[in-house]
Amino acid sequence: MPKTENGVVSRRALNRALLARQRLLAREPARTVDVIERLAGLQAQVPRPPFIGLWTRLTKFARADLTARLHDRSIVRATMMRGTIHLMTAADYVAFRPVLHASLVRGPESLFRRQLAELDLPALIRAGREFFRRPNTFDALRKHFAAHGPAADARAPAYLVRMHVPLVMLPTDDAWGYPAAADFGLADAWLGAPVSTDPVPPHDIVRRYLAAFGPATPADAQAWSGLPSLRQVFEDLRPELVTIRDERKRELFDLPEAPRPDEDVPAPVRFLPEYDNVLLGHKDRTRIIDDAHRPIISTANLQIRATYLVDGRVAGTWKVERARKQATLVLEPFGRLSRQTRKELEGEAEAMLGFMEPDAGSRAIRFG
Repeated sequence: MPKTENGVVSRRALNRALLARQRLLAREPARTVDVIERLAGLQAQVPRPPFIGLWTRLTKFARADLTARLHDRSIVRATMMRGTIHLMTAADYVAFRPVLHASLVRGPESLFRRQLAELDLPALIRAGREFFRRPNTFDALRKHFAAHGPAADARAPAYLVRMHVPLVMLPTDDAWGYPAAADFGLADAWLGAPVSTDPVPPHDIVRRYLAAFGPATPADAQAWSGLPSLRQVFEDLRPELVTIRDERKRELFDLPEAPRPDEDVPAPVRFLPEYDNVLLGHKDRTRIIDDAHRPIISTANLQIRATYLVDGRVAGTWKVERARKQATLVLEPFGRLSRQTRKELEGEAEAMLGFMEPDAGSRAIRFG
């Protein structure tokens, strides 16, 4: 347990616990599959960010380390927590999908309540499964429904299929594993194993959440998973968990043997991709980012910008600008940076830019 003052664990100590579990205190010589399992998945709304997230966390990571696992089907890309796209190990996908099913279908069923009254949902699900017996995009599904029923507006039935039917995105030979509009296929056919949608208690997924993001509150776990009403699950697990208090006197739960480093452990500068897990794993994200900075990293269309960490906290955003053979990584700090910090960021940025843009004739780092 980290040092406490009057029995309270500091925000900085919570930060170091999160960084340790997210493999951001030191790069590891671990297998790609093992790290994705330990992180309980990687957010993958678009193809490239998981590659950068793994490069940030692993020693000597290469694109082929992930693409090979996508093609041998030990890792899948699919709709998971909060109805967003994640990379998961195949085993975790099969285990997590039934736990999440009720929360995945709750959103579209509420959103399209009026249309549901006019639809035969079981028949719609059967039609969706039949359509995806062959690889297809959701744009193709919407066009199919628009031409052949079951409703004039094909958005509702397509979205319902997306949440009700376990589907995975099918990898290609594209540079980052997938094209912008990837084909989907039936998960059980891709994995060669049944994927259930029958309800499963969420206790194991809560344990996995705490291993990757704890110490945390039930509200934090709900924000990460999209599952409602997890307080009773935490109460069920209380005998096997430890509890601590944060600076706001809130009770946080954790696994007894999970890493909780001292708050004085150094945290190196790190670059995070868009949508990185570490920024989306809690309702209260003050252990990693100031509330005042959260609007800066969230765009109007709900994208989460790429960021970088200084002393374990989000200190700015970054992007890559490409002009023919020139690749420039632009950093936008939230505040003034010391000369030493700028030097450390430049070194990390140069290495990352080489990973991201290996075909660039020249590369540069620029502070905005």
